[in-house]
Amino acid sequence: MNVLVVLAIILFGLMYWIGRGKGIRSFIALFLNFAITFVTIILLTYRDAAISITLVACILISLINLFYINEITQKTKAAFYATLLTLGILLAVIFVVVHFSMTQGFGEEEVEELGMFSLQIGVNFEKIAMSMMIMGMIGAVTDTSIAIASSMNEVFFHHPAISRKALFCSGMSIGGDILGTTTNTLFFAFVGGYLALIIWVKDLNYSLGTLVNTKVFSSEVISVLCVGLGAILIIPITAWLTTRLLIKKTVK
Repeated sequence: MNVLVVLAIILFGLMYWIGRGKGIRSFIALFLNFAITFVTIILLTYRDAAISITLVACILISLINLFYINEITQKTKAAFYATLLTLGILLAVIFVVVHFSMTQGFGEEEVEELGMFSLQIGVNFEKIAMSMMIMGMIGAVTDTSIAIASSMNEVFFHHPAISRKALFCSGMSIGGDILGTTTNTLFFAFVGGYLALIIWVKDLNYSLGTLVNTKVFSSEVISVLCVGLGAILIIPITAWLTTRLLIKKTVK
C-alpha cells in the first residue's frame, strides 16, 4: 500500500478519535483547501486577474476553515469578519512592500537552472509575489482569529455579565499568549522549508550584507514578516469584533 495512503488513513483515524464529527469535517476540509489552491495556481496564469483570483480563493478557504468545520456561530462570524478586514489592510501593505522591494521573480542564483526554459511566459511576477504572500498569510490569520474568538466566547459564556472592556482585554490577553507561538511557528516553518537554501547560500560564502540583499533570500524573509504582521493585526481586530458581536447579542 502506498505510504501516502497509509499516512492519510492514520491522520483520518486520529482526527476522528480526537474531534469526532468536527475531525471528519477537518479532514475533508484539507482536500477542499488543496483543490482550491490547485485551481488558484492554474488560474494565476491570467496575469490581469491574479490578485482578484487569490482574494476569492482566500475567502473560500476562510469559509471552509471557519463555517464548514466549526459551523455558523457568533465566534465564526467574528473570526471571518476579522479575517476579511485584516486581508483588506494587509493587501495595501503587501502592494507597497512588493512594489518598492523589487524582490519578485528569480534571483541570479537560479539563472543556471532556468537556462533551458523560456522566460517569455507573459506573467506579471509582481502580482504573483503578492498572491504568494496573501495565500501564505490566510492560514495563520484564520487559525489565530478562530482561536481568539473561540476563547472569548467561552469567557463570555461562563461570565455573561462581563463588561465590554473586560471582555476585550481578555481577548487581547489570549492573543498575546498565542502571538509568541505563532511567530515562532512562522520562523521555524521558514527555516525548515528553506534549509537547503540556507545551506546553499552558506556554501557560496556570501557576506551578511550580500546575503541580506539577495533576491532569493530577502523575498522569503519579507514574506514571513508580512505573514507575521497579519498574525499580529488579527489579534486586536478579532478581539474588537468578537466583543461587539457578543455584547450586541446580549443587549438584544
